[in-house]
Amino acid sequence: MSSQDLADTKRPAETEEATRSDGEETTDPAADWDEPRSETPCPVIDSLEQIGSRWRLVVLYELQNGERRFNELKRETDANARTLSRVLDDLQDSGFVARRMEEDAPVATYYSLTDKGESLAPVFAEIDEWANEWLAECGASVDGDA
Repeated sequence: MSSQDLADTKRPAETEEATRSDGEETTDPAADWDEPRSETPCPVIDSLEQIGSRWRLVVLYELQNGERRFNELKRETDANARTLSRVLDDLQDSGFVARRMEEDAPVATYYSLTDKGESLAPVFAEIDEWANEWLAECGASVDGDA
């Protein structure tokens, strides 16, 4: 269930009459409900729905280094063309990435972060700092030093 679904769900107190999960009608707000009782969606869930996939995060991270052509992103992320294309379309639709086409021969498509996408830089910096502190032992065992 998406956070928008949660926001659209009426709580028992907001309805005149309601039906409990056993089928009986009641006006008791404390009735047994199948629906979530949350009035407002959680911003963390909303955020993760927009940027939370592995590939979206990788692309957003790579684009922090500036505008990139499609093939550069493909090389830097190790994503296959279909996945990368889908992710870039999603990020563009969400307002995180801008696309620029250069019509000269050969035709080139460039991708860059919008202001919304650039606003994630401090988030990536915090994740990097956290990873260096808490995942250091994972890196050591991978390098063979553990």
